[in-house]
Amino acid sequence: MNTRTFFAVLLSLIIFLSWARIVSKLHPIDNKGVTAEKPLWKTPERKVEPQPPQKLEKSQEQPFQYVTNNFVVNFLEHAAAIKDVTFKGFAGHQFTLNSGFLLESPSYVFRKEAQTENSVSFVSHSEDIKVIKKFTFDNSNYCMELKLDFQNNSGQTTKIIPLLTLGDLVFTAQNAQSRFQDIAISTREKTTHFNGRKDINLDEINYIALRDQYFCAILEPEQKNCQARIKKISNSESRAEISLPEITIPPKSQIGQKFKIYLGPQNLKILNSINPSWGFVINFGTFDVISQVLIKLLEIIFQIVRNWGLAIVILSLLIYLILFPLTLKQMRSMKEMQVLQPKVEELRKLYKDNPQRMNKEVLELYREHKVNPFGGCLPLLLQMPIFFALYQALLRSAALKGAKFLWIKDLSEPDRLWLIPFSLPILGNEVNILPILMTIGMFIQQKISPQSASSASSEQQKMMVVLMPLLFGIIFYHMPAGLVLYWFVNSTLMLVYHWRIHSAK
Repeated sequence: MNTRTFFAVLLSLIIFLSWARIVSKLHPIDNKGVTAEKPLWKTPERKVEPQPPQKLEKSQEQPFQYVTNNFVVNFLEHAAAIKDVTFKGFAGHQFTLNSGFLLESPSYVFRKEAQTENSVSFVSHSEDIKVIKKFTFDNSNYCMELKLDFQNNSGQTTKIIPLLTLGDLVFTAQNAQSRFQDIAISTREKTTHFNGRKDINLDEINYIALRDQYFCAILEPEQKNCQARIKKISNSESRAEISLPEITIPPKSQIGQKFKIYLGPQNLKILNSINPSWGFVINFGTFDVISQVLIKLLEIIFQIVRNWGLAIVILSLLIYLILFPLTLKQMRSMKEMQVLQPKVEELRKLYKDNPQRMNKEVLELYREHKVNPFGGCLPLLLQMPIFFALYQALLRSAALKGAKFLWIKDLSEPDRLWLIPFSLPILGNEVNILPILMTIGMFIQQKISPQSASSASSEQQKMMVVLMPLLFGIIFYHMPAGLVLYWFVNSTLMLVYHWRIHSAK
């Protein structure tokens, strides 16, 4: 590998490492027409006075569990809200909402009224109004219905503007899901993703969604003309909310409001089968289209082989074959550059005191032999978007959560064959075999690659024989095993190709 290719790879990796972190911090959309200063709710002429929430003792604040076929829900009884959801079949992944579906305005204190095998209901009593909040679960999928019933027990007309929380986003170092969180809001025009770090107001929404790395919560009101907002609670916490239009309740009357809810994996097939518009909640960032294609291809392969690890291996092979013409072009360009390297060195020595003349003569040499000095870099750079897209697809694929392959217990985590009782610099306390094997394979590949004839370039290449595999090994060491498996297979195929060329000489 020549110097130019090395720096192209190094630059690509720097961009790659920075990209996911930067994208998660930047606001991903153009906020024209979206304002945080616009008042979201008007004050009605007469409204129910909010009841201050009771301060509960810690023993009273313990959530109670409600178990369905697909997940275990932890409810906070006093708020009739969902604290978190633990999904079955996904290595017990916990999706945290903190105050999911909290009826924030007016504020009520609830108690559990009834529980069946497919529903749980809460009730709040006051002198003038009674609120019934009922969750009904569909055990055949990840959907449920939320119904709010407001009963006016007074002799006067009452007006309220219900404000319902979808959930909270926490942006702290302690929250491992912080960089994956975002909020999607669907309006008549489009579905837009927000990182949740700014106050946002939107009118006439269809639904609002909150997601982490693998799972999402979607809240769609049956009532039209609802508003949505993202509200900063503090520098490290935001809340996603829906406000319904003002409700007028005549004396001794009842009015109900319904919501459709999805609590489940970010799986496009599942979401489209329930509501095709919900599929826009899934977004893989800059290379979303490529990611969608790759994840669909991976799912098709899985349907055939029935193992996610094997599906990744086959996908790696397919991508390698598709990109092989680019790889071949890159290697031919490198070989041509190596043939000309002695002449380039002579020109550098001859015109060492005249850099402009030296560059001119070197370019003329390349032109004479029809060699593109960037031919070895361009194919590699063209492959990087595919790698970025696959990185995001595998990183956010809930299907890999808990998926096993060979010694790997979870393809969404580092392979962790062994845990050692002490921590090492960079490596930590885990021994991950795949990155080590990948590093060894890349080292062998560098050793058998053609070397430049010039002494100066030869010294650089000797350094890169060690530096390049080590750099890749460090970068990939703590990455999900599914992604490392893809890169390991790709590197192994490259090693086999280099070995055949080396053996043919």
